[in-house]
Amino acid sequence: MTAGAAREQGEEPGTGGLDPVQQKEPEWKRVHPVSPLVRGWLALAALAYVAGRNQAESWFAGDGMDLPAGSALFWSVLALGIALLVVAGAFFLSWWFTRYQLSSDSIRVHSGVVVRRQRQARLDRVQAIDIVQPLLARIFGLAELRFEVADAGESAVHLAFLRLPEAHRLRARILEDASGAEAAPADAAGSPGHSGGDAGDAVPGEREVLALSAGRVIASVLLSGTTVLLLLAVAGVAVLTAVTGEAASIAAMVPIIFGFGSAYWGLFSSGFNFRASVSREGIRIRSGLLDTRAQTVPPGRIQALAIRQSPLWRITGWYSISVNVAGYGAGSSSESSARTRLLPAGTPEEVLRMLALVLPDPGTSDPVTTFTAGMSGTGTDAGFTVSPRRALWRSPLAWRRSGFLVTDTALLARRGFFRRSLEVIPHSRTQSLALEQGPLQRWQRLADLVLHSTPGPVSPRVVEMDADTARALLDEQAQRARTARRRDLPEQWLRPAGRPQPAPAEPAPAVSSHTVSEPAESASAAPVPQEELPHDHR
Repeated sequence: MTAGAAREQGEEPGTGGLDPVQQKEPEWKRVHPVSPLVRGWLALAALAYVAGRNQAESWFAGDGMDLPAGSALFWSVLALGIALLVVAGAFFLSWWFTRYQLSSDSIRVHSGVVVRRQRQARLDRVQAIDIVQPLLARIFGLAELRFEVADAGESAVHLAFLRLPEAHRLRARILEDASGAEAAPADAAGSPGHSGGDAGDAVPGEREVLALSAGRVIASVLLSGTTVLLLLAVAGVAVLTAVTGEAASIAAMVPIIFGFGSAYWGLFSSGFNFRASVSREGIRIRSGLLDTRAQTVPPGRIQALAIRQSPLWRITGWYSISVNVAGYGAGSSSESSARTRLLPAGTPEEVLRMLALVLPDPGTSDPVTTFTAGMSGTGTDAGFTVSPRRALWRSPLAWRRSGFLVTDTALLARRGFFRRSLEVIPHSRTQSLALEQGPLQRWQRLADLVLHSTPGPVSPRVVEMDADTARALLDEQAQRARTARRRDLPEQWLRPAGRPQPAPAEPAPAVSSHTVSEPAESASAAPVPQEELPHDHR
């Protein structure tokens, strides 16, 4: 806990979050009493539906006609009332046994009636904090706090539900403690980062970077890769109908329409009202139509990012940015995609604006030229190293685009002709390295360099490089990663320079072989020497 946060609770710094006189534990608190209803309203809706349907069927079938009308109604209401009392009792017990405690170094949540669950997250390992408001929670003015740590996709701790202002205060306090900053001046509400209203409202101390209009979001969805797949599916059904002469094959369009309709809705609802801002706590992303989300990602927690452009987006010049954050994982659902999307659809200028937040020091004197060449350039523009000419027959369209560029702070890897991609990996976030070379690549003296990152939508790879160039890059990148890790310690990103940083735990080494493998070509693969890099999930 920082000195400012300790003073706020009447504690002295260095007491470990305990009262210096009474040495008591921090107070255990309960979530909002309406929380079980917000979580379990589907169960109530299902109960009412089943009870109502059964009663209606019995009335229409005449099964209840042997009882007086008043008596039948009485027993129906009594049964429904008993069921509601049982559900209400379960809701009450669920609320009563759910408690949370915030100490100087962790947050703990105890829950469960029959099966007790105890979850804990260390504050210095929190990767991001999300404030999520499902539709019913918005009606009650409640929000859920999700603390993401490096556990491959599952939120370590859920706090559901708190009053929205309380959720904002708790998030601000945790990020303030984790950052190592001195106490920030309180705003009008008396707490740093406090906010009332919707999770999407701006809070004092924030500076909005960009906001996407609803028209931009709709157009980006209609021009996305989903539309390309839809057109291919429709064409396939049309060809099948023409070949077989059976109009019944058109029935295949029904699941296609529902499937693609769901995909379109997920993209639109998750990207609606997208706004990005920068605050003392980090990068803040807000989006959502029915269910809203406000994410806060502290600086240094982004492990890798990818700037992508689908074929139809070449018309508008838009790009998307996806990121790897330890804890968000690599889920394929629309919610998981929304969590890892730093920019749904932006112009090159907006992409550079977001990159300035993620990578404030790009390590080059001309970042605009460098990243523009990475996003849309070919050849050796801006100093990129590209595939040799002998890679032409393997990648006739993309060989002049496949390449890499090393700056003082990051490695840039670009590839793809129809679907362009530029992957940016800070040196200090490199987990491990591997050199892959299949039989045909070995015959052509080509190789791929794979940079391992935390689970997520970004899989960094430098493809179709000269084998000697790839080996030299592996050795140089391993050394750059070691040096950057010793220099870059982002655990407490706002700690004043005069105050000592706690010594980090010794990281466990992650050994990565230069595996020689390629799909359908790895039968005669042979291993090459090993390289060792420290492993980190910060």
